[in-house]
Amino acid sequence: MAITHDDVRHVAVLSRLEVTDEEVARYTDELTSIFGHIEQLNKLDTEGVAPTSRPLPMQNVFRADEVRTPLTPEAALANAPEQLADCFKVPQIL
Repeated sequence: MAITHDDVRHVAVLSRLEVTDEEVARYTDELTSIFGHIEQLNKLDTEGVAPTSRPLPMQNVFRADEVRTPLTPEAALANAPEQLADCFKVPQIL
């Protein structure tokens, strides 16, 4: 599929981009090359190949949820710079 200068200018208008004549010529060549590669990919037989959004399978890297005994307020606040009752004390922002 060949991209024309008018196609590039139309996309630039839709994208609200200002392009010079030199950029239009360069983008026309680049987009024609890109679409050429896409046409080559479209010629491949992909029958029986499951569609995917990633080249590698995804796996969860988080640990499994386990029921544990919760921290006591004293243990949770042990390293707090400041505390007030059973809470973290932070600077007032309003």
